[in-house]
Amino acid sequence: MSWSGIRRGVGGIALAAIMAGSGAEVSATPLSPFRYEAQAQRHCPHDQVVWLDFRKGVYYTRAQKRYRQGFDGSFVCLGEARDARYRRSLLGLR
Repeated sequence: MSWSGIRRGVGGIALAAIMAGSGAEVSATPLSPFRYEAQAQRHCPHDQVVWLDFRKGVYYTRAQKRYRQGFDGSFVCLGEARDARYRRSLLGLR
């Protein structure tokens, strides 16, 4: 085994030990996708509603051209989209 292989193995063991010893549980906020914008707004009245494109892994705001377009998307709350690690699309920003 080469030195690089040993270092990778030791790093993986150290990472596993840190994760097991920390006791912290990681939980993801589940997405609540909605078919209609009004449903999403009722779900999160104090948050902005965005159009989430599942295939591309991005979300669009109301000011963007691709908002409400596409078959692989749904309306979700902005906070939930960010917590689920979806990124903001830069296309069509005005």
